Amino acid sequence: MLIHPLPDPIAISIGPLAIRWYGIMYLIAFVQFIILGRIRIKQPHMASAGWSKADLEDMLTYGVLGVIIGGRLGEVVFYHPNYYLQHPQEILAVWNGGMSFHGGFLGVMGAMGIWARLHGRRLMEVMDLIAPLVPLGYAAGRIGNFINAELPGRVADASLPWAMIWPNVDTQPRHPSPLYQSLVDGVLLFIALWIYSRKPRPYLAVSGVFAAGYGVARFMTEYFRTPDYEVFIGPWILSAGQLLSLPMIMLGMALLVIAYKNSQTSA
Repeated sequence: MLIHPLPDPIAISIGPLAIRWYGIMYLIAFVQFIILGRIRIKQPHMASAGWSKADLEDMLTYGVLGVIIGGRLGEVVFYHPNYYLQHPQEILAVWNGGMSFHGGFLGVMGAMGIWARLHGRRLMEVMDLIAPLVPLGYAAGRIGNFINAELPGRVADASLPWAMIWPNVDTQPRHPSPLYQSLVDGVLLFIALWIYSRKPRPYLAVSGVFAAGYGVARFMTEYFRTPDYEVFIGPWILSAGQLLSLPMIMLGMALLVIAYKNSQTSA
């Protein structure tokens, strides 16, 4: 039986300065955004749209603020509103983990909307550009969750070779759900989206594939994660993550229908 190693969340400590693994994972996410972004803007169909390295770097600045503000507010509002109402001083403690992807998604949409308006671009044109750059950053964030021993999985059959005991939870074997989500919602989605976006696609299509793809992937991997809370919708029981993923699936499908109906290629 595997046992979660519960590593020290602090990677480097120099006097009062503590650098946490969770923060390092976010730094990795931002670095890969720039690296992949520079590759993406060299693709012929993207180069013809006039994207530059300066655009990427500028977008990253806006995106970092969107991710942090939106992700943290999403965690507070979507998942643990009662807790943070009782402990408001912890709302800003992002170094302890606790970031909502769905909140971060909304935050980035808002930040990119501001950037697009200031630079004379359409919001979804920007989203078509950056969508393939997001999943690997998400994967890094989930590794950070695993290091912090957050988001434990549901109880698993003890015969599962990678079933893992989380000592900070209990002594039952559990699915290492952050690793599942890092692989499926992150790495596999990145591969599919990167391959799809390498050729010219109708305007809105890449964004649509990302939204629908992430929503479906997250909906499935939520079955292995201990839910933050559950919602009853008729005969179905949905976790918080599944409930929040449904609008993304519907948004993605709507964007794809519009994209291929109009067939205006851009990204």
